[in-house]
Amino acid sequence: MRSCMVVRVSTTLTSTAVPTSARPAPRRRTRVLALPEARWALAATVAFLLGLAFDLGGTPAWLYGPLYAVAYATGGWEPALEGLRALREKTLDVDLLMIVAALGAASIGQVRDGALLIVIFATSGALEALATARTADSVRGLLDLAPTTATRLTDDGREETVATADLAVGDLVLVRPGERIGADGQVLDGMSEADQATITGEPLPVAKGPGDEVFAGTLNGTGALRVRVERDPADSVIARIVTLVEEASRTKAPTQLFIEKIEQRYAVGMVAATVAVFAIPLAFGADLTAALLRAMTFMIVASPCAVVLATMPPLLSAIANAGRHGVLVKSAVAMERLGEIDATALDKTGTLTEGAPEVTAVTPRPGSGLDENALLALAAAAEHPSEHPLARAVVTAARARGLRIAPAEDFTAAPGRGVTAVVEGRTITVGRADDADSDATVVLVTRDNAPVGTLTLTDRLRPDAAATTAALTALTGTAPVLLTGDNPRAAARVADATGLTDVRAELLPEDKVAAVRDLHAAGRKVLFVGDGVNDAPALAAAHSGIAMGRAGSDLALETADAVVVRDELVTVPAVVRLSRAARRLVVQNLVIAGTFITGLVLWDLIGHLPLPLGVAGHEGSTVLVGLNGLRLLRESAWRSGTAQDT
Repeated sequence: MRSCMVVRVSTTLTSTAVPTSARPAPRRRTRVLALPEARWALAATVAFLLGLAFDLGGTPAWLYGPLYAVAYATGGWEPALEGLRALREKTLDVDLLMIVAALGAASIGQVRDGALLIVIFATSGALEALATARTADSVRGLLDLAPTTATRLTDDGREETVATADLAVGDLVLVRPGERIGADGQVLDGMSEADQATITGEPLPVAKGPGDEVFAGTLNGTGALRVRVERDPADSVIARIVTLVEEASRTKAPTQLFIEKIEQRYAVGMVAATVAVFAIPLAFGADLTAALLRAMTFMIVASPCAVVLATMPPLLSAIANAGRHGVLVKSAVAMERLGEIDATALDKTGTLTEGAPEVTAVTPRPGSGLDENALLALAAAAEHPSEHPLARAVVTAARARGLRIAPAEDFTAAPGRGVTAVVEGRTITVGRADDADSDATVVLVTRDNAPVGTLTLTDRLRPDAAATTAALTALTGTAPVLLTGDNPRAAARVADATGLTDVRAELLPEDKVAAVRDLHAAGRKVLFVGDGVNDAPALAAAHSGIAMGRAGSDLALETADAVVVRDELVTVPAVVRLSRAARRLVVQNLVIAGTFITGLVLWDLIGHLPLPLGVAGHEGSTVLVGLNGLRLLRESAWRSGTAQDT
């Protein structure tokens, strides 16, 4: 008899392209072999492979037998021990049944199959342990965004370096240019800009001056700030993000594959029925050998191998197909849950938009004597020495047009105001214009204090954003909700371009979580799509979460159920359709497996089912549902999802 194999898939993903301003300080990640589960799984795998090589090579059993035994021992002792502990609590653990099945396979001469089952179980357990450890690493690493020390100002004006954890409400701290802010507070003095994308998702640094709020872990710009601490460090926004992720992950309803929800009851029933099939005829005087043979045949045909394989091949095939198209789904459970969603919520910056500013309009002032190219070249020359995101966007736009960027002299940057430089003997100033009616960023260019034109910069919409929102609307029956920390005008511009009507702006991470939970309370199963640290709590709280991978933060990638590696937003509805196709295939397979099992069991109980025929029927149904599930590996399975999205 070939033993049933339950396969669990878990993939841990990490970002390789997190923006510098959003990336935590380097953190120590859990190494694979630091986990005992991984060491035992490795030992079992090596022993099995060596034993398999000798076995297939025709060597004597005394040579490969001990190696298989080592695989049984190293890979099976831990689940066996846990299963026995569960049995003591009057719970029949499925892992224990798999160990018994492996030993049973060995007892009838199928030592190799039993060892393979042990190795698969040990390896899947190690992968799950690694995924759990890496997620914990990311949550802990988020705290590295906040500095460990801060410069506190005493009453007599002296400076002292203290641990940020020792800061108290009311303390005054000095934040120098380029430093991370140590606590949530209010600016009392100074002018600067703060990159707070990790908290609000805003794509551009925000001007900060007296009276403005600042957040721990955000990056100060070129000016010095004097800040009064308004929140205890343990209650800062960045600390609350950690707490929200941990709570959401912990309180999210425990999920299992559909078949795992019933397999324990099935296993208990199968064991009880096998004992009855053996004991009842024996009690009425049946021959011991005949009773044992009938019970063994029953156990084989009633074994849930086909039922287990009814679920796994479609989901694993869907995972593989999605992976080929740039979407990494972390587990079979995650793939199954994607097909259940009936509502979606989307982040704006870095999700529907590219997450970086670009020049969208160059407007020379009449009478300035400049055309578009001359104005842009002048602004790029002045901005060239600056590291500000707006400056990089202006320089990039000039280079894209092939313009010459003249050298700048006497460069100065005024925090929150702009830059000034001497370009070819003329004083050029580039700074933000006061344009409260615009949802874009407008910068004013002056030459020798005379305005000569403006540049307009916006966060570019992804080319497939509108198609994606339309496809998600068709899938769920309702348009996605836009949840963003950005300002209402910028949110409205993106909503208008993508056909969204439910727009919620200026949200902190806890506000996004509250919005997701409100949808859950209304009976909706929500898919949240985001990319940043500030999205991680919502990704964890949602029924399913998908992270944009190219610029996604480590925490978002670890928390999400799936990652869009190539940043092709249109793959989000495609993978949801693929998941739904997999769920339909699972139902088909369960019907096939149930029909075979019912027929073979009735044949064995009512008539006389020969053992070889029982084995053939059992194996045949297993192969049939396995092959049926592999249909989702075909390219047409993905195209059928994307065709409906375009």
